[in-house]
Amino acid sequence: MKDATKRRKSDLYDHLKAAIMTLELRPGADLDEVSLSAEFSLSRTPLREVLRQLAGEGYADLRENRGARVSEMSHTTLRDFFLAAPMVYGAILRLAACNARPAQIEALKAAQEDFRAALRTGDAAARAMANNRFHEVTGEMADNIYLLPSFQRLLIDHARISMTFYRPQNSDMAENVSEAARHHDQIIAAIEAGDEAAAGQLAIDHWNLSRDQIEIFVMPAGLDLPLGTAARPHSA
Repeated sequence: MKDATKRRKSDLYDHLKAAIMTLELRPGADLDEVSLSAEFSLSRTPLREVLRQLAGEGYADLRENRGARVSEMSHTTLRDFFLAAPMVYGAILRLAACNARPAQIEALKAAQEDFRAALRTGDAAARAMANNRFHEVTGEMADNIYLLPSFQRLLIDHARISMTFYRPQNSDMAENVSEAARHHDQIIAAIEAGDEAAAGQLAIDHWNLSRDQIEIFVMPAGLDLPLGTAARPHSA
């Protein structure tokens, strides 16, 4: 019985994580706990355990007496995303190059195979989840208790923003995604070689590639900042 509950909790976690990241569940949407409980055959206590885990990782918000909802994406969170992402991505890849273990490198290569397979099928949701898994592995490689929670939160919104703007029929965007796949190969090579400097530069290049497309749709004004630069407050 305990094993069955554990499996159902894992299934619910995976379902909600994918639904949130691929926008099947939109930012701010209420999570119907009664329906989820019935669908996954879970009582309230294990269901709430899953929701608390998702909330702790940034996927959902828990509101007292109002139930859970998908985490919001506001102008403030987007602004913070653009400021923090290049710094955090850079630190993660540099640490990954220093700390990666052989089994993790193999996991990274497997994630890259899944990403390229998703590109061939043109499945945007599969592409987003495979890309997310690739970067999740680099976070596991970095193995830093301070950076990892921030990195995981950035990955959630990176996936959601990408799902918002991705248009596979756009030739420029298709080339952009193909270049991202090439960057992934180079990231693997730099990490496998333990080349911290190369990994750090690839983090900048990879972020700029994403940013060039994302900013067309959502880039707030006044955030054209070099890597590691904090925004100055506006004058009163």
